[in-house]
Amino acid sequence: MVVKKKAAKVEAVALDKEKLCKLLVSLSVDGENDGVRQVARTLQSCLELAEPVQQIQLVKKAGSQLEALSEQQSDGTLLETCLHILALVFTSLQAKQPLRRAVASALGSVPSWLQERTVNCLSSCLSDCLSNPASDKYAHVVDSIAAFLDGFPLGERCINKVVPEVLIFLHKGLSELLHQNSGLAGRHIAQAQLMQSCLAVVKTSMLVVQRTQETISAVLQTEQDHSKLEEALGNLVCCYIHILTDEEFIQSVQSTAGMALILLIRSVMGRGDEVASVVCSLLHSSMQDLESAPQWLKQRCEGLCASSRLPSVSLYLCHGALAMLSWKGALPGPQWEQLLLLVPNTLLDLDVSIKESSTAMVVARVLTLWSSAALDCMQGGARCGPPRLQQSLRGGSTIQQRLLEHIYSHWEHPLDGVRHQTRSLFRNLLLLHQHTNPSTSDPSTDPYINEITQSLLGMEWHMRGKYGSLGCLVELYGAGHLLNIQPQLPSYLLDLMGDQSLAPYASDLLERLFVSHKTQLESEARAAGKTENWMDCWHFTWVTPLLQVLCHARLDQTTYILDYFLPKLLRCSPSSLAQMVHALQDTPPCSTGSRGALGALMTCLRAARAQGVVTSSEEGLWGGMVPLSVIQQALVHKHDQVRMDALGLVCESHRSTEVLTIQEMDLIRHFLLPNLNSQSPGVRQQTISLLKKLLCRVKDSTQLLQKRVSQERDQVQRERDQCTLHLYKDFLHWLCVRLLEVLVPGASFSKCIMSLHLLCLLGQLFTFSTGHDVFDLGEVVTSAHAQNVFYCVASNFLEVKQLASALLRQLPASAVALQVPERMHAVLQAALDLSTSTKPFDSITAAHLLNLLLHQPDLSQALLHCAQEQGLNFQPPSLPFQTTELLVLELNTMAVVQFLLRCLQSEVLRAESSLLQAAASHPLYGRTHCITAVLQHLNTESLSQTEQWRHLVSELIAVCYRMSDVVSPVVQSSSPEGLIPMDSESETSAGLQRILQEIQPRDTNDFFTSARELNKDKPHEDDHTHCQTTCTPSLNKGGEGYRVTAQMVLVCCWRSMKEVAMLLGQLCQRLPLHYISDNTNTHPGLITEEQVEGVGLYFRQQLLQSRHRGAFELAYVGFVRLTDMLSRSGSPALQQLPTRWLTEVLEEIKSSDPSSKLCATRRSAGIPFYIQALLSSEPKSSSCSLLKMTMRELIALAIPSAERTTDSSTVPQVHALNILRALYRDTRLGENIIPFVSDGMQAAVLGFTSPVWAVRNSSTLLFSTLITRIFGVKKGKDEHSKKNRMTGREFFTRFPALYPFLLYQLEEAATTVESDSGQVKLHPSLFLLLLVLSRLYPSPMDGSSSPLGLAPFMPFIIRCGRSAVYRTREMAARALVPFVLITQVPSTVQSLLLELPSEPGLEIQHNHIHGTLLQVVFLLRSYQSDSHRPLPAGNGIGEALCRRMWLVSRQNRCMVTRAAFLDVLLCLCSSKISLLEDSEVAKLRQKTLSVLMASDLVVPNSSATFGPGSTHCLLSLAKVALSASVEIPQLWGGPHLTTQLLQCLLQCPQYEVRVVAVQGVLKRLLEEKVEKRRPQWLDETTLSNLTSQALHEKHPQCLAKVLQVLSVLCSSGELQWRDGAKILSKEEVLLHLLTLAQNFVHSVELHCAALTLLSQLVVQLVNCDLKGSSAVSCLGQWGELVCSCCSEDQPVEVKLMAAKVLVSCTDSLLISRHLPMGLSTTVSLWRSLFILLQDEDQEVRDAASDFITNVPAALLSKDVNDVSVCPPVALDSGLQLLCQLFELWGQVPAGILALTEWLLGDEEIHEDAVQDEASSLDEEEFLFEKGDLNLWAEPVQWVKLLHRNLSSLVLAFKQSQQPGTSESDEAHQICTLSSQAYAKTLSSQQALDSLPALPQFSCTMEHARLTLQHQRAKLALDVLDRLRQRS
Repeated sequence: MVVKKKAAKVEAVALDKEKLCKLLVSLSVDGENDGVRQVARTLQSCLELAEPVQQIQLVKKAGSQLEALSEQQSDGTLLETCLHILALVFTSLQAKQPLRRAVASALGSVPSWLQERTVNCLSSCLSDCLSNPASDKYAHVVDSIAAFLDGFPLGERCINKVVPEVLIFLHKGLSELLHQNSGLAGRHIAQAQLMQSCLAVVKTSMLVVQRTQETISAVLQTEQDHSKLEEALGNLVCCYIHILTDEEFIQSVQSTAGMALILLIRSVMGRGDEVASVVCSLLHSSMQDLESAPQWLKQRCEGLCASSRLPSVSLYLCHGALAMLSWKGALPGPQWEQLLLLVPNTLLDLDVSIKESSTAMVVARVLTLWSSAALDCMQGGARCGPPRLQQSLRGGSTIQQRLLEHIYSHWEHPLDGVRHQTRSLFRNLLLLHQHTNPSTSDPSTDPYINEITQSLLGMEWHMRGKYGSLGCLVELYGAGHLLNIQPQLPSYLLDLMGDQSLAPYASDLLERLFVSHKTQLESEARAAGKTENWMDCWHFTWVTPLLQVLCHARLDQTTYILDYFLPKLLRCSPSSLAQMVHALQDTPPCSTGSRGALGALMTCLRAARAQGVVTSSEEGLWGGMVPLSVIQQALVHKHDQVRMDALGLVCESHRSTEVLTIQEMDLIRHFLLPNLNSQSPGVRQQTISLLKKLLCRVKDSTQLLQKRVSQERDQVQRERDQCTLHLYKDFLHWLCVRLLEVLVPGASFSKCIMSLHLLCLLGQLFTFSTGHDVFDLGEVVTSAHAQNVFYCVASNFLEVKQLASALLRQLPASAVALQVPERMHAVLQAALDLSTSTKPFDSITAAHLLNLLLHQPDLSQALLHCAQEQGLNFQPPSLPFQTTELLVLELNTMAVVQFLLRCLQSEVLRAESSLLQAAASHPLYGRTHCITAVLQHLNTESLSQTEQWRHLVSELIAVCYRMSDVVSPVVQSSSPEGLIPMDSESETSAGLQRILQEIQPRDTNDFFTSARELNKDKPHEDDHTHCQTTCTPSLNKGGEGYRVTAQMVLVCCWRSMKEVAMLLGQLCQRLPLHYISDNTNTHPGLITEEQVEGVGLYFRQQLLQSRHRGAFELAYVGFVRLTDMLSRSGSPALQQLPTRWLTEVLEEIKSSDPSSKLCATRRSAGIPFYIQALLSSEPKSSSCSLLKMTMRELIALAIPSAERTTDSSTVPQVHALNILRALYRDTRLGENIIPFVSDGMQAAVLGFTSPVWAVRNSSTLLFSTLITRIFGVKKGKDEHSKKNRMTGREFFTRFPALYPFLLYQLEEAATTVESDSGQVKLHPSLFLLLLVLSRLYPSPMDGSSSPLGLAPFMPFIIRCGRSAVYRTREMAARALVPFVLITQVPSTVQSLLLELPSEPGLEIQHNHIHGTLLQVVFLLRSYQSDSHRPLPAGNGIGEALCRRMWLVSRQNRCMVTRAAFLDVLLCLCSSKISLLEDSEVAKLRQKTLSVLMASDLVVPNSSATFGPGSTHCLLSLAKVALSASVEIPQLWGGPHLTTQLLQCLLQCPQYEVRVVAVQGVLKRLLEEKVEKRRPQWLDETTLSNLTSQALHEKHPQCLAKVLQVLSVLCSSGELQWRDGAKILSKEEVLLHLLTLAQNFVHSVELHCAALTLLSQLVVQLVNCDLKGSSAVSCLGQWGELVCSCCSEDQPVEVKLMAAKVLVSCTDSLLISRHLPMGLSTTVSLWRSLFILLQDEDQEVRDAASDFITNVPAALLSKDVNDVSVCPPVALDSGLQLLCQLFELWGQVPAGILALTEWLLGDEEIHEDAVQDEASSLDEEEFLFEKGDLNLWAEPVQWVKLLHRNLSSLVLAFKQSQQPGTSESDEAHQICTLSSQAYAKTLSSQQALDSLPALPQFSCTMEHARLTLQHQRAKLALDVLDRLRQRS
């Protein structure tokens, strides 16, 4: 969509009446019609008019007349008057007015002889404006001065003429603004306006100084007239310095002031070396070099050179120097060179001291500006610039190194702008290097470029900043440079496309690479004269890896390739599509879990289609590249993304007017119904978006076709277009009907959402109104359709309600029928009943129903009728005879609000006497919610009944306060969750008041001093209180009986508080405010300032006193609405309220003590919310003074102090910590909170040292929040993911205060961990410190000297490894890894190993040894995963380990250190790619193997004790044994030991070892599974051990793993089961496994493993000859067991296993012609499969749908043949297949009866139980009822599907059946089923008739259940009747 530029509003000349009359008189002249008089008459006509456009035309005419004047025609006085009038008009108009530009053009066109007089007139008018302007005219005069210099040469001459006066005026205006700023504290809008005024004045002064430089220089050089100008300039300098040094000014004003100051210095001093010298002295903050400046300038600048100035001053001065001084060409002198080199050093020194992200943004921008200036210097003048400058800017220089450090520290900055600037800076640094080394053009010969490229490629790929830097290298040096260094770069980058956070960066780099590579290859081929084969090389580099990823990678890894990468590739090379399609059509099928070749083909075609590479044509879809059947298969594919890509291929188009073909419409028909019920929100969103594109194509192409039909002369073409329009109409009608038909009761949530979304789209793009659209969609909407949509409003899902309500407003009114009086009354009564329901969601339904009725003119009368029935005193406002739709809406809204208000007032009165009765029968929140919802749709700015609304608003506020008074005692009690304030019949009102007094808040802050003791004098009160929380009173007043639960009371109270808050917040936010501004102007409104302040005080009370989280969280939502309104209101009193309230609450927190009413438990309850709301109302563009003040106060309270150690200081500390946590979590505060992160971290760490538990608890929560705030939300399950880390340099650059703090704290903590004494000393903050440090990793520049390096931390972290606490040693080892550069790992590991004792001794500290070994293990694992290369030769690690092998032998009694040493050996010996040299590894392996063979694992020692760490040691030995026997036995040189070692592992007494052993065997088997044969290393002995273990293993987990191993072995061939020497028969094995599966149902893993293996054996048994086999008796039990695993209540893992079992046995059991399981069991298995295909879990459905792939093609239709389909299609195809199978089996009658029983359902079996349960439920009303567990299954659709297939089967049976051949058993079964169906039909119909009016709303679930039951019975009767009628 093209957005038109907003045109300037044209205004007429506005002069006061007296002045206008004088001007008109002065222009009234008679006489000859010469040129001057013509000008005068034109101007006179112009002033007499009031139309601005006509005035512009006349001014232009006057300009032409002036231009034509000659010097002889001039009438001096009259001409002077004309010029004066034009000048007056010019200065009186507002900024950027077209009329002002016309006047400037007219004055600028005067002839040369008249120009001086024109300038004099302009000067005179300007001087008048400057002389004595009113304060409110300052801005206008400043704007006029700027207009004089805006492309107006005569205006510029005028300014030059009066420059001293202009400068004096600007100083005066700026001084006045600076003075006003000090008095606007708390008035954010006024402050923001003042900042904009300051900015305008400073910019105008800059413009004046810039355009009058010559005049200023000339005046300053004279001896007489310069003092006045000097004073004006000096005063301006003072103002600039004031702005620069005042923190209250926003950055844009300070930055502009910095530029203005440098510009003024340059204008005064010229362009010589002295200017650079003065600027250098200002940057140095030194007075020494100011000597060359004029005395007046020197004096003014002294304040700027103070040592205490803000750091940001230097920043803005640098910006000014770079922006205002000229750097192009040769530098004027050495001082300029010094200044150029000084600027980056100054900025980089600031870089580590700034805290605000906005300042970091300015630093980054100024550094980029400096690099551009340096480039200008190098490119101009001398070829390479001055030698010193050239040396300083060359790659590898100090400045370049420091700038690279800055880039690496900031390229991951949260601000997008900072990251962009670092990328630009990096590019400029490369350009600077190029210009300083012009001789080195080849990057491969440039060591600096090679080093930096290698460094970037070696960094972690999760660092987003490296992508932009690599892109710069590609841009400047070509893709070939990177591909030569890293040939696998395309594959690496494509693998990263699965990560959403990295995909945009990776795709941008890929685009730069393949575009550059293509250009390079093309130019090289052209240069070599070979132009034919270079494209094949490009395809091999870029297209081949892409297709491999698309075909084989997981779907979630390839989603973003379509979004980010593929379109760019096709844009670069459209011809590559043919290559892709050809390659994919030749690709074999891929593994499950990937999109495969079909999905990849759809992805490529979709991207090409969207880019316009392929289009539809008459020859075929998309150039006939793929057949239609392939796209049909993709549209119903099992994988979501394949379906979405296929749909995108159909829907997306490069042109929105491209006509839909009939094939595309058929494809949509094929796609729609199976895909409506998608459980994935992402898939639903994509589907709706794509179908919207298709419908937009229909709409746009329809307009084109209609235009062509009306204009086309060719009869054939016109008929073709009309035929297309007719096809469109049929298609849209079909779409509309299908979408409406699925909205039946019982439709799933996802199907309702999809259908309603699409119907709303149809209504928006076309229309449902009949007769208004070419397609007449309203014709197909029947009354039944509209009612189904209407009943969707009763859905439990809010989104369905909203969409249904929106759609009902679009459907034809005749179909909805709300205007029918009876219908309207029924709907209104239902809404009013629902508004008093105890179920919270009913009130939302009621609100939607009321909103639907608001547009009906007769609503008031219906409300009056309801009021009369209820006996309410209600009189609705009457409608006038002539009404508009808006007036009807307003009056109806008022009537509904008044009615609900009257009801609410009576119910509040009842609640005041009995809260329990109100909670059970008439909870208050429903009415209030309806009032809020009804008011939402009212346009409050254009109301006609103002007085009535004011009165209504007052009543609403009053009733809100009354409601709050009733329910607040509950939500403010110390334990609101289980509270029931009891009032039985015998209690009086005084008793209720006593109880309410009892439940007042008890969680005051005295828990810090002493525990609460029970009152021993009044035991009966304690008993009474106990009764309150445990009893469930039953009230029976007035004949109405109900039970009240604590849940009902609490929900009534907190929801009432919520609705009160929402209503009050909405009233304050949306209603116009009634206030008086400037003590004169009254702004009429509906809500007064006093009411708003009262609402604010109410929110304050609720937020500070409520204990229930739901209550204060939702009060917060309402309070936020109020605070937003306060900051935007025009009332000065309301604008200052947030500041006042904030100050008051902070004072209250500071003075908190144990007797305070503020809640210090529940994380300070609503106090943090209250402060959050107040701070978030502060404009983000302001100076954030409130936030800064609050954070300073809170941090001072949160950080422990020696002066505050009493109980009275602990409570404020807890509050401060809790509030800080909330503020750091608040995303609306954005980057403004970052400057306070360092202080917050210090408070959290120090809070752990407090002796008070509450302080430590709050510190923990604060610390967790800060970790998330600093490192980001955890991106994945891995707690130590590299994505949530940052370099140490970046961390300490952003939070410099944490460097000394963390270092000191770590040093202090490290001194406490020495374990020599044997005592455990745990520093409170040690864990936190190690946790933070473990999130850091070295920067690429950490090798250089830096004040923020990580090296000082290493000794202390290593020392923490000596702790006596195991967890501390582990954390220290983990924290050490990121602090060691990958190049330093070998030396660090060696030094750690050398610290270990080389022989046993008495003084050995095993904690120290264990900590050191853990550090070695973590370092080696890190090196292994990051480096992928061996350790450098001669590292000494192998030798050091060999000398300390005693640690792994029996000489070492400590099992923990023995296990840790084994882990080190395993790390070095078990990898196929060794870290050490081959000889060293072989030696280590031999030593390790000898230790293993002598260990307890192989040679059990009966005398050995099983002590601490023994299991750990055995597990480490087991891993070594697995490596030597299973994983890489050939490298250990001991394949002959495999059997022995495996036997020892499998027979080990410790089950943990057996589990590890079997897991290792299973992993190896799965890796070798593709070979389809038994591996050689698994001999008969091991197999015998495994089968024997399967029979005797007692540990469930171990047994499950053994069965999984045997299952894998069984799949590759038959398995012989042995138990020692005994060979077991199949029957014995089957019975044993069957018993296991039945007995271990509670153990999911074992149950699944046993049944999987059992199923494989059953299939093998069935496939061989069954005759004479006694194992056949087990088949029925197996079938029952499988069926039981498919029920809805089974765990997902069990259902997945069952699905895989059924899929695997499809061909041998389910579709076998021989029915090996018998008909009954086979049909039961089919039913179980269909149950799984309707399961709620998508993974289960997808797994079950794979059965289609095992069905022969002859039994399936073409569209599902040889392809994985989605579950709905699999379900449909499965039922059709089953019906076919009944015919093949010759069991059609039995099949019909079985399917009819399915159709009838199982309800009759459990009918009595259901009735009993229902009657018991009636006794107790549940607040939150639970419906069906399965939200995806649709019983109604299943019943229809069954009926359709049954009907077809009956018809086929009747056609093939001979007359009179029915059997008596079948006839009896038919009769029995018919009687059951008939009985159910009658009973369900009677139950439906007994339901109240509109049961869809009042008893939704019961109505849906009965409707389904009735439909089942009717359809079953229909089938049975047809069956009986066969002849």
